[in-house]
Amino acid sequence: MKEKRILFMGTPEFSVRVLEKLIENTNVVGVVCQPDKEVGRKKILTKCPVKAVAEQNNIKVFQPYKLKEEYESILVVNPDVIITCAYGQMLNEEFLNYPKYKTINVHASILPKLRGGAPIERAIMEGYEETGITIMRTDKGMDSGDIITSKSIIIEDTDTKESLSNKLSILGADLLIETLPSIFNETCSYIKQNHNEKTIARIITKEDEYLSFDDIKKNIYNKVRALYPEPACYAILDNERIKIYETEIGSNMCGDNGKIIEIYDNGIGVSCKDGEIIIKKLQVAGKKVMTAREYLNGVNKDNLLGKVFNK
Repeated sequence: MKEKRILFMGTPEFSVRVLEKLIENTNVVGVVCQPDKEVGRKKILTKCPVKAVAEQNNIKVFQPYKLKEEYESILVVNPDVIITCAYGQMLNEEFLNYPKYKTINVHASILPKLRGGAPIERAIMEGYEETGITIMRTDKGMDSGDIITSKSIIIEDTDTKESLSNKLSILGADLLIETLPSIFNETCSYIKQNHNEKTIARIITKEDEYLSFDDIKKNIYNKVRALYPEPACYAILDNERIKIYETEIGSNMCGDNGKIIEIYDNGIGVSCKDGEIIIKKLQVAGKKVMTAREYLNGVNKDNLLGKVFNK
């Protein structure tokens, strides 16, 4: 496959393994990613992970602000195929259909389930028992194109956004390389999606980050895992925003939702709709992420017991 000219489009860490596999096995002639962003309190202009890998391999990088208005200058690299993986902008039909082998997408779900920009987070948050990777031909819709291949994995109870993303990025890179020969020799099948079975994995919003203890404990546990390590969930205690990074399901009976009902050596038991959720790792504004044990060493435990997280 070394003679095939690949234009790769991706941005986050999830896309890096796919790009690295393509560099090993094909001729990547260009990389398209999102523009550099200001990061942190000091607003340091930072390149995305995909750009860093491209530059390390002396591959030309394109960072259009509006792809639909700038795509013609990108196509001068004359790709045989465009491969996308968590790029972040919609592509127009002229761009999609320009290469001989069209545009192929590596999507982190078993389509038609979890179409959209946050399939990993939503799979955990919504209690899916398994997810996977779909290699598909991109069309003008949102993850609605024909399926070429797919492969599933189990979502473990301990999986977080971070761990599941790592597993899926490896699976996606391997499955793509396995699939590309059949695309190039035109022996692969293109299977229409059953659009009646689709679900949408909408992008995570600021509202999604709020952790309500009015919910059942399993949903709370799943939500914290789904947003770890970033953007992370948060709750309000004494008018202070506290980020919550790790929980476990407790066994105490429930009281008033959001009330701190137990102080453990290494956790804070909070009442929710159907029982107890135990906070194991957290971050108070202005301080580093800490274990519950570290946090409890710095507060009056007697005063903490009985307090209620604000609605």
